[in-house]
Amino acid sequence: MLAFLKLAGLGFLLLTVVYICLSLYSRAIRRDKLEAQWEADGFEGDEATRRSFVEDGLAEYDKSLRRKLILGVYVVPLVLITAVIYFTNFH
Repeated sequence: MLAFLKLAGLGFLLLTVVYICLSLYSRAIRRDKLEAQWEADGFEGDEATRRSFVEDGLAEYDKSLRRKLILGVYVVPLVLITAVIYFTNFH
């Protein structure tokens, strides 16, 4: 049982690192897209206006479904491991 708890703890830490990296990467990509949209649409304004546009876009992104789907990093492996254990032991 102790070995399982060590494995579960290590797995949780590994999935947390993957989640953080994926979340930061996704946010950086979204920021780049917002900055490219600012330039492509030819908006006028100073750096503060541009920064405000990007921050508003990122605030909207934080509420989006895509942001919540990244939590699948925790859910998918848990479901797969549970399914493997169930089918191995009970079928």
